[in-house]
Amino acid sequence: MGDRFAVGESPAETASAARTYEVRTLGCLMNAHDSERMAGLLEGAGYVKAAPGAPADLVVFNTCAVRENADNKLYGSLGHLAPIKASHPGMQIAVGGCLAQKDRHTVLEHAPWVDVVFGTHNIGSLPILLERARHNQQAQVEIHDSLQTFPSALPASRDSAYAAWVSISVGCNNTCTFCIVPSLRGKEVDRRPGDILAEVQALVEQGVLDVTLLGQNVNSYGVNFADPGSLASSDPTPPRDRGAFAELLRACGRIEGLERVRFTSPHPAEFTDDVIAAMAETPTVCPHLHMPLQSGSDRILKAMRRSYRRDRYLGIIDKVRCAMPHAAITTDIIVGFPGETEDDFMQTLDVVERARFTSAFTFQYSPRPGTPAAEMTDQIPKSVVQDRFNRLVVLQDRISLENNQSLVGGQVELLVAAGDGRKNAATARMSGRARDGRLVHFRPEQPGSVRPGDVVVVEITNAAPHYLIADGPMLQHRRTRAGDASERGQTPKTRGIGLGVPLVGKPQPPLIASAQCNDHATC
Repeated sequence: MGDRFAVGESPAETASAARTYEVRTLGCLMNAHDSERMAGLLEGAGYVKAAPGAPADLVVFNTCAVRENADNKLYGSLGHLAPIKASHPGMQIAVGGCLAQKDRHTVLEHAPWVDVVFGTHNIGSLPILLERARHNQQAQVEIHDSLQTFPSALPASRDSAYAAWVSISVGCNNTCTFCIVPSLRGKEVDRRPGDILAEVQALVEQGVLDVTLLGQNVNSYGVNFADPGSLASSDPTPPRDRGAFAELLRACGRIEGLERVRFTSPHPAEFTDDVIAAMAETPTVCPHLHMPLQSGSDRILKAMRRSYRRDRYLGIIDKVRCAMPHAAITTDIIVGFPGETEDDFMQTLDVVERARFTSAFTFQYSPRPGTPAAEMTDQIPKSVVQDRFNRLVVLQDRISLENNQSLVGGQVELLVAAGDGRKNAATARMSGRARDGRLVHFRPEQPGSVRPGDVVVVEITNAAPHYLIADGPMLQHRRTRAGDASERGQTPKTRGIGLGVPLVGKPQPPLIASAQCNDHATC
């Protein structure tokens, strides 16, 4: 971070310059999407996104409480910023997200130079808290125990011109013993279908081709539709709409111009046949299912409070492959959960062998304070967990390679992506995602002729466990509005509710397009 301000000069006092911001995201897709909301709020208040590598007047950390060493990563980064902030009067630091929701005032005890601490339930308060901290010259800590404003009611500044996340629910009603998310994000609250479809429509009107529907448990969608005014159920005992998620997928498929719909993550206990039918019968819905397994042992699944068993899980996969023979199925697996025996682990390997996942996110169990599993006495030695983890990775890599090798010689349609290939500069390749989510590295015919957001068709020439190679000539190339926007460096913005926030720096121009909800029955 360079010395951008003269000593003693406040960033707010620099002539004609709007205050700049940077949001640093730690954790899951939900956090990444929340960061887009934070960016939208800040830009609505007059902040401007700092250029990559440039110093920022405001640094916001959107934190995670699930990943291992999340707190060490945060406090290490805060420690690095302390001397920088001391030498730049007027600079501000804010900490939000799950770790802030959990630690609350502990954040200031560890890092008293932080200006604002806010939680998962009051993202919309960020600009006001920053202004209050600046005005009062005192740190502001505001943590709510229940949702104040549905995050998707807030404005957002999107990271991508061609792909977008759309939240359909927040919170979770499950009680998995290893997971702290329900205590930090609360009980599940679902958005009205009309609101979701209006947001998707607004994104498509700005060129987005690929939308991922987000929720902690997307296929429980319909359990509790929120009244937008109160964020509580409009009926004390509302009937659950068990077909709501399948119908939402079909409704997304009817939006003209939307080419790909994905969703993450479903819970096996809630997965129903109507969702499989909607996936198979809606061309826009991608042939990809990410469904966490966590363990292949019924005994461990019970200890985890996962309300399904291995046969139920494998039965869902059989049904999906019957309806969509070429669907890619991916998963999450935890190794070394307390009490896991060698026999339990072998049952997990057996399910992996039978399921033949396209890929798997594999994790070594580590205790999370505040979860029941952290208090279990039969914790597994680190050396045993590491050995099992290594064996699982070897098995899954073999299966992934065999699956990918079967695709060599076939043709795939790719949505060209930005930054998905670490070696692309050296290999003169670009990268894209197939409809089933697989990563493919390909060679454009001429440098600069293909942009992120364009669509190409290529033939697969080689395979590795985690990606495919297409080194032959492109078979098709379709330039898109998303590619045009990428070339211009533009990303979509979606409008939220007005929050009465005082502007800082230069106000942003109003958005031109905003979709309206025409489905009065579901708004």
